[in-house]
Amino acid sequence: MLPTRRALLGAAAVAPLGLPALAPSALAQGTNWPARPPRIVVPYAPGGAVDLTGRLLAERLQGILGQNVVVDNRGGAGGNIGADFVARSEKDGYTILLTSVSIMAANKYLYRRSMPLEPLRDLAPVTRVTTGTVLLIVNANRPWKTFGELIAAAKKDPGKLTMGSSGTGTVSHITISTVAKAAGVDITHVPYRGGGPAFADLLAGNIDMMFDVIPAAMPNVREGKFRPLAVGSAERITYVPELRDVPSMKELLPGSNIDMQSWYAVNLPAGTPRPVVDKLHAALLQVVKSDDFKGRMEPQGFTPAWDETPEAYGEYLKQQDQLWKRLVEESGASLD
Repeated sequence: MLPTRRALLGAAAVAPLGLPALAPSALAQGTNWPARPPRIVVPYAPGGAVDLTGRLLAERLQGILGQNVVVDNRGGAGGNIGADFVARSEKDGYTILLTSVSIMAANKYLYRRSMPLEPLRDLAPVTRVTTGTVLLIVNANRPWKTFGELIAAAKKDPGKLTMGSSGTGTVSHITISTVAKAAGVDITHVPYRGGGPAFADLLAGNIDMMFDVIPAAMPNVREGKFRPLAVGSAERITYVPELRDVPSMKELLPGSNIDMQSWYAVNLPAGTPRPVVDKLHAALLQVVKSDDFKGRMEPQGFTPAWDETPEAYGEYLKQQDQLWKRLVEESGASLD
């Protein structure tokens, strides 16, 4: 039976503030979703921390949604290519973006002229899924045993020490810039095309140090090849046993307010029907709140994170947007 005009007007009257009233077709779509396998677009190359998270989510979501969930890697342009692909996809919930703080908050200030999308406008928030920080590491053969010794060496020979990063404008680069400024030292930044080449040069002794995400650094830390000197967060990382004694920014640079967080989250194309957003949100929270997910992520250096509503994540995004605008501008980084 077709709905009457009065019924449609009634549905519009009770639509939540800030959300469009849903047409009957959208309501039906939300009720039936997912009727076929959705895919998670990972906007980075296979093998990294984001890819690992995406595959774990896909595996766990299959049992909850009753459909296979495919991972689709679409890397390039600092994650912008994959994010833009999702933003331009059908608004039906079958193309899901696993995104990062870089894409959602930093990239538009790095790619000011070439950013293909406006994340806050073109992508609908669902929830964060993990958060973590970055780790300051040096080659274990270097003489510095503490953060203080490293900073003293940098002050003694300004510009002589080199710090690699996974690329200009990445979280590792922004952390380098922020910490160096707070510590009052001049350290030469050496950007690479990804963390892999930077790690190789750190192992070879061609650079002195680097910040990077914990999952990428931990294999070499556990093998004794890298020595961790600091975490980029305000508090210590107690959920990784090998890092419990590594000091935090609050301890090392009191008053600096440095708390670098590298988080991953899930978004959909803007305009996706609200019932689909809500179903995906509920499924994701079931995954990230599980002991299983926590047990898989924490040894890698990330801890589960979630937002109780999509709106809460949306508000968090607005705060992060302004924070990273300031951090990028202070660093002087640009990718245009």
